[in-house]
Parts: sequence; C-alpha cells; structure tokens
Amino acid sequence: PARNLVFLTLASAVAYRRQCTVLVGGMCETDFSGYPDCRDNTMKAMQVALSLGLGRQLVVETPLMWIDKAATWQLAQDLGGDALTALVQADTHTCYKGDRSERHDWGYGCGECPACALRAQGFARWKQGA
Repeated sequence: PARNLVFLTLASAVAYRRQCTVLVGGMCETDFSGYPDCRDNTMKAMQVALSLGLGRQLVVETPLMWIDKAATWQLAQDLGGDALTALVQADTHTCYKGDRSERHDWGYGCGECPACALRAQGFARWKQGA
C-alpha cells in the first residue's frame, strides 16, 4: 500500500544527486483504489518530509491528482495524440501485482487488481466518449 512513498524516496535521492528540484508523479485521489499513498495530503506530507530530509526544497507535482482515469487518457490524447496514448499503453504500468505478461487494450497488467480495474474502466469510458 505504501509503494508510492518508497518510489518517491528513491526518486528524491536521484533528484538530489542530479540537482533536480521537482518530482512528478501520476497519483490520483479522484479514483484511487483505497491506498492512502495516492492521496493529496500524503503527497503534501511527503514533499515536506523529503525537503526536510534533503535539506533543500523539493516539489512533488501530481498533475493527475484531481482527474479520473478517463480524463487522464483524454489528456494524453490532447497532449500527444495517438502516439502518446500508444506510449502510455506500452510503457506505463499501474498493476499492483507488477504483472507485465499480458497486454490489454489499456496496457499491461494482471487485469484483476484494483489498479488494473480502474485503468481498464477509465480506458473504456474514454473510448466510449472518443
């Protein structure tokens, strides 16, 4: 349940060494699957904790925080057309089981965990509206 916290901590170490000041994450509170590490307050707290731990300001940006998965697919389409949505399908991952053995219309995943279900439902809603 706290994977995002671990990922952000590791990313902050890389950012520190590379003198980056912003981390961007795809967390979304609008249709999160019950995991507290996807919430806006958690991300704000992580931003403060990481900044204190690094001794310098680090910003955690979450541009998808307040939109659902269908709107996320539409944003990808609006920003980069079919090429970007194809990239999202092939190169991004939300499965909580880490399964990349089967590719669905919406991308790779087990197809059963809450993250896969949300991604599949959002993709279907987006395609219906397209």
